[in-house]
Amino acid sequence: MMKLLITGGNGFIARNLAGEFQDKYKFHAPARQELDLLGTSKVEDYIKKHRFDVVIHTATYDAAPRHSVKDPLMVLENNLKMFFNVARCSGFFGKMIYFGSGAEFGRENWIPRMKENYFDTFVPSDQYGFSKYLMTKFTLLNNNIYNLRLFGVYGKFDDWKTRLIPNVCCQAVMNMPVRICQNKFVDHLFSGDLVKIVEWFIEHTPLQKVYNVCSGNVADFKTIAGKIVELSGKKLSINFQKEGLGTEYSGDNTLLLKELKSFEFTPIDVGLKMLYEWYVSNKHIYDKDTGFIEQPF
Repeated sequence: MMKLLITGGNGFIARNLAGEFQDKYKFHAPARQELDLLGTSKVEDYIKKHRFDVVIHTATYDAAPRHSVKDPLMVLENNLKMFFNVARCSGFFGKMIYFGSGAEFGRENWIPRMKENYFDTFVPSDQYGFSKYLMTKFTLLNNNIYNLRLFGVYGKFDDWKTRLIPNVCCQAVMNMPVRICQNKFVDHLFSGDLVKIVEWFIEHTPLQKVYNVCSGNVADFKTIAGKIVELSGKKLSINFQKEGLGTEYSGDNTLLLKELKSFEFTPIDVGLKMLYEWYVSNKHIYDKDTGFIEQPF
């Protein structure tokens, strides 16, 4: 049985991976109290001791959400420290898989269905995007590190306060009018599909170092909110704080599909239904805040 390290053990992606991998792999998913990724020597000792077949680096430092207590001035430094504290130990594990972001293209320069070769056309101006940009630069020079670049991923355990789809699900469950910052088109990937894709990369040696991991289909926030309200069976209004249409956030997944061949993505209607039903069954996650919902961006 392969031995995995999943960093960011309490996060959205890590929890989805751990839930599906528990019977397939022997994995460690330490919380920060057990393994502080900012500690260079501790990370090195931990990796050398366990000799993992695959490291899946999901940990990230993002201070964008308004309710976050993280220091926005430390996003670049901490993201890079965590990444390089793991990556520098590449001689002591089989391979490393981490998750990039469309932010590494430069948010102000997004175009629809960005391809992998659009990377480095611009240098991102924000700390988060720049940190992911530098990680990709390093990845392209190394043999056993792979970037699965994400766009919009949704599923259980996500941050319901700021992420659009879980945010709307919670508003609908609580019989609240649906509030959205601005309408825009986004490529949404169901977390269950991401788990299957990661499993493929664990089991195979890919041809490229960087892949856009997305469904190849876009849907706008208004349509998604309408589907969720319909699932709820309630008559809820959908309101936008800003008029007009925001910049599309999507990627081209041609390279990914060349590897995965006949992969079938979960249709958005099916994914939304599963997630809405999950939130209906897990009201304790959000009702403690008495209906407080932060506007998603």
